[in-house]
Amino acid sequence: MLPGFIIDQIRQREEEEQAKRSIAQVELHLPVPESSKTPDADEESERGIVIIDLLPQ
Repeated sequence: MLPGFIIDQIRQREEEEQAKRSIAQVELHLPVPESSKTPDADEESERGIVIIDLLPQ
């Protein structure tokens, strides 16, 4: 039978390895917005112009 401190050391090492594995397996899922319908060549699209005045009045 192993002394208690050796068993604790082995357990700590196993926990550290498990933590490293779980960090490496993290996946990030980003929400992707639905793409808006692009107008066909036959359809007219609403277009406009925006004027931004950057000079102080």
